[in-house]
Amino acid sequence: MIYKKPAKLKSGDKVAIVSPSWGGPSVFPHVYENGIKFLKEWGLEIVEYPTARMDAGFLRENPQVRAKDINDAFTNPEIKAIFASIGGDDSVRILPFVDKKIIAENPKVLMGYSDTSTLHVFANLQGLVTFYGPSIMAGFSQMESLPESFKSHVREVLFDPKDSYEYKAYGTYCDGYLDWSNKENLGKTNLMKSDDGWHWLQGNSVVQGELFGGCIEVLEMMKATDFWPLKEFWKDKILFLETSEEKPSIHYVDHVLRNYGMLGVFNQISGFIFSRARDYSDEEKKELEEKIVTIVSKEFNRPDLPVITNFDVGHTDPQLVLPLGVKAEIDCQSKKIRLVEPWLSLDL
Repeated sequence: MIYKKPAKLKSGDKVAIVSPSWGGPSVFPHVYENGIKFLKEWGLEIVEYPTARMDAGFLRENPQVRAKDINDAFTNPEIKAIFASIGGDDSVRILPFVDKKIIAENPKVLMGYSDTSTLHVFANLQGLVTFYGPSIMAGFSQMESLPESFKSHVREVLFDPKDSYEYKAYGTYCDGYLDWSNKENLGKTNLMKSDDGWHWLQGNSVVQGELFGGCIEVLEMMKATDFWPLKEFWKDKILFLETSEEKPSIHYVDHVLRNYGMLGVFNQISGFIFSRARDYSDEEKKELEEKIVTIVSKEFNRPDLPVITNFDVGHTDPQLVLPLGVKAEIDCQSKKIRLVEPWLSLDL
């Protein structure tokens, strides 16, 4: 598939804010408003779609309303990007009401993570490049408490595409944020910890493939539905998976990975990236890595498959932005991961 890339953002562009999952802004408006201020600082004009601040309870009961905002934002030619306010746990319910034709014909930046995985998969199957990265309330709102390199990375991805891009580990991280109900914690994160970088568990080759993935628990809700990729889709993909703040057990992850193996995914992909697991102890992370290697290498006979864990994506902060549908390269010899093509359209 040849993926359609959205145009890069520039100062003055209008961007949509939607709530495709949980209506978090209605519960913690101060956290939401603290997040959109960074988009304003970058010169973007905020367009709040109806769901952006809509009551969380109403949104829960009305997936069609959430889907309408997605359709409307993609249809509107003035909107150049769509940002999810936050994740949740049921955006899979909106997919029957999202218009495939509208999405396919209107490439534009879509950014979010966690439960927004459903929309990333949906758009990817329609041939669009989308961006697995921070949401307004979880990521953008905490930018002042995170390394400056995070803010510059996100801005560069959105505004300054190049022919290639090498990812770098941040070197520090946090597991989540302080209590949002206490307004004194606005923009703050939990304790920042030092990090030893990415863990290169196996592989000694240089491979390329189109990035694809998301939140491991959310993707489970999509399997066996009409919105899940076909078997042949996985050929030469670089798959990335990340775990949520619910801290799925190692036993759960073990079963999920075995399911990917039985679907033939590990036989087809060219590389596998796993996140820094949220709220896992060092001992649990080591046990998880042992499970991953056992399943990929021994159970499904791929000792050659490059496997990298402890990657800065998803529910630990700061996170790296991964564009689904863009070709990336994993170099096991030099221990580098980079994009090898522009992730946004370079056309003016």
